[in-house]
Amino acid sequence: MKRFLALARCPAWQRARNVSGSPMAGPVERTVREKLEQALQPSHMEVTNESSGHAVPPGSETHFKVVVVSQAFEGLSAIQRHRLVNGALSEELAGTVHALSIHAKTPGQWAERPRVEPSPPCAGGSKHDPLLAAKLARNAGGAGDGGER
Repeated sequence: MKRFLALARCPAWQRARNVSGSPMAGPVERTVREKLEQALQPSHMEVTNESSGHAVPPGSETHFKVVVVSQAFEGLSAIQRHRLVNGALSEELAGTVHALSIHAKTPGQWAERPRVEPSPPCAGGSKHDPLLAAKLARNAGGAGDGGER
């Protein structure tokens, strides 16, 4: 049991659990994954809920990092790729998702460098963001998936 508890506290293990699409994924994370799969048909994708590292209540789904590798990105600039991802997640970004870190790569780019850098620690900006506070309050009574309006 001690070994499991030590492993459960390991950040690398937590990230691996979060990107695996495990049953632990919340409704917003599942929706993000489903919408990106449908819109971009990725050959590789990681969706990480990074909310626990930010100034939000436990169990929140407000801060995400996505790594999307798709043929759809071929020939597009970084801004065009980000617009595709943002477009696929427009409802979530208007709802509970406060921050979205996007790593959009072509299969060739991913083959050359199949990793992304870890996210930096939270600087505490969301503590002072009235829009995030309003989103959290609006979803506190509902299912919290950002889809019901």
